[in-house]
Amino acid sequence: MKTRKIICVVSCVLACAALFTLTSCKKKNAVVINGASDLEGLKIGVQSGTTGETWVQENLKNVKLASFKSGIDAALDLANGSIDAVVLDELPAKEIVSRNPKLKIVRDSVFTDNKEEYAIAVKKGNEVLLSAINATIASMKENGEYEKLVDAFMPADGQIVIPEITTDSNASSVIKLGTNATFPPFEYVEGDIVGFDISMGEKIAADMGAKLEVVDMAFDSLIPALQSGAIDFIAAGMSVTEERKQNVDFSDSYFASEQVIIIRK
Repeated sequence: MKTRKIICVVSCVLACAALFTLTSCKKKNAVVINGASDLEGLKIGVQSGTTGETWVQENLKNVKLASFKSGIDAALDLANGSIDAVVLDELPAKEIVSRNPKLKIVRDSVFTDNKEEYAIAVKKGNEVLLSAINATIASMKENGEYEKLVDAFMPADGQIVIPEITTDSNASSVIKLGTNATFPPFEYVEGDIVGFDISMGEKIAADMGAKLEVVDMAFDSLIPALQSGAIDFIAAGMSVTEERKQNVDFSDSYFASEQVIIIRK
């Protein structure tokens, strides 16, 4: 009986020690992210070819950068614990978080104070198309169509209503819009490819008396496709950067956004 008691006590001590060790390890390895400065040394997910990827590369040291075809793919790995955080544009991040209760958004003044301008990209030197696009953007802002488009795709109640754009089905010419349909609410798949940029592209085509053809591809393939003539313009929530301006011409900006950090709750 005495021997059994000793064995029992020893077993309890060992079990408690193991539990303590496990708990201590969890606390030690816990990742706390309150802002951009906490991302140092972590594994960060980004969408390939985006401003978020560039920012991480230029501003963070000793990080393990994981590039994905879409922000959604990055968020899935985050939810599964494969990476520590995702740096992504604000509105797509909000959409992702609204669909995944495991995740939340962290903001930082380094992003809030340095908003990005979205614009439409055309091939270098294509002044005719650029002028037509700028004319449509200006017209939409003046006559209220732009505000209606914002309300449709970014409503306060979250209930998106895709507007109908009148187009000429008999138009003989076709204009090709290149996009990456993984970036809601700007471009995403809902049966067809829809979104803020797609509706704006339809309006641009209508004003030019042309049909719109939407070409979906990886984000980092868009500029090469534009340069090769495979598409006529890019509307993909693309931020205006000095590096991109060396390869494409940008329209007037049509939206201001910022980067945010997505983390696990």
